[in-house]
Amino acid sequence: MRDNKQNILVIGAGLCGSLLALRLGQRGYNVSVYEMRPDLRKVDISAGRSINLAFSNRGNKAMKLVGLEDKVKALCIPMNGRMIHDEHGNTFQSNYSGRDHEYINSISRGELNALLLDEAEKHKNVNIYFNKKCKTVDFEKTTARFESYKTNDEFVEDADIIIATDGAGSAMRKSYYLGKKFLFSFSQAYLTHGYKELTILPKENGDYKIHKHALHIWPRGSFMLIALPNLDGSFTVTLFLSYDEGKYNFNNLTNEETVLEFFQNQFPDALAVMPNLLDDFFANPTAPLGTIKCSPWHYKGNTLLMGDAAHAIVPFYGQGMNASFEDVVEFDKVLDQNLEDWETTFKIYENTRKKDTDAIADLAIDNFHEMKGHVNHAIFQEKRKLEMALEKEFPNDYSSKYSLVTFNENIGYREAMLRGRAQDKAILNMISDKKIDINGNLKDILDKVKTETEAILEDDRIAGLK
Repeated sequence: MRDNKQNILVIGAGLCGSLLALRLGQRGYNVSVYEMRPDLRKVDISAGRSINLAFSNRGNKAMKLVGLEDKVKALCIPMNGRMIHDEHGNTFQSNYSGRDHEYINSISRGELNALLLDEAEKHKNVNIYFNKKCKTVDFEKTTARFESYKTNDEFVEDADIIIATDGAGSAMRKSYYLGKKFLFSFSQAYLTHGYKELTILPKENGDYKIHKHALHIWPRGSFMLIALPNLDGSFTVTLFLSYDEGKYNFNNLTNEETVLEFFQNQFPDALAVMPNLLDDFFANPTAPLGTIKCSPWHYKGNTLLMGDAAHAIVPFYGQGMNASFEDVVEFDKVLDQNLEDWETTFKIYENTRKKDTDAIADLAIDNFHEMKGHVNHAIFQEKRKLEMALEKEFPNDYSSKYSLVTFNENIGYREAMLRGRAQDKAILNMISDKKIDINGNLKDILDKVKTETEAILEDDRIAGLK
């Protein structure tokens, strides 16, 4: 049986690593965490990383596990739906759910990370070290080589097991790949679009310049702007735009005149509340958007990848952080089984988890196309209107794909994806074939949607898609 007094080395003290350290600390393990950045509680290191994130039920499930639900709630701003902005500055709100208690939250990455670090450090068996960059991992010897940023010295740490939560650029995943000691599959796929963070500052009295309780979207077909609220009255705004395609792209937005013209043409109402636009645009980096899939996540019983190190995704379902937090919940469930060794533990964890992280990666790319374009299409708006009505009228009998993914934390991402896609197909087909009238009897519509969805799921099963 595994001894919980063993020494566990965690690489990376971001959101996933700090939560994992806290949970392992609660379970009594001796945990050492090494983080390459400075301590974010002492210095501001937000530049270039998303300042705020969407926090929803799957993430909250993890907060319940570690007893932090109330403390995290205090950091949240509820967002009830998408506020869509057209080219003329007109807005309409599309709620995320027909059930009033279902909404997502905007949360500060830094505040949440600081809370998790504080809570982890309350445990005497958890130690966190900053400014220590992991260079390589010897996964056969279960050792990791680090460089200290302060002294430039290199040193080696060993442990009973090493878990890497060091993000999309994971040093341990790179060691797996370059080590060529076992069959390691790895894919990295970038979107043709990148992103740049901007800001809507609060009014002088600290109030919000646009509606506080929504995720704002300016969808423009091949590009978009989004904005999420912060507790200080500001919004973090993100421009998603192609690097080199279209009249305006990141490669040709190189001077103030072109940037102003672009925003004046495409986002006039956003520009009106962003007098700081040019300062932000030229000060902040443009970063790529990629999906990483790999397998296996573990080497024998020595090492394990978790969070973005194992499965980085694009941000368009608001599930990156939630998926990483859910990793910790699922890993904790396997630890509860008290299996005979770490290799069996890692194997069972990956077997149950990977199909779901692959699914959310694919869903996030689907949602990219939905957010930048489809939300403006009449048939899509009809479908959303119908789904909201079904959820409101039959709260226990119907959930849209978005609700299945975001609010149904007790089913896996893969199940949510398969059922959600089948429902979408069923509704869109029936609307376009005029087999349902969205203003008709909702009970009849629900029965038709359910029947058609099951037929599509059965076809998928026969075709081997499920």
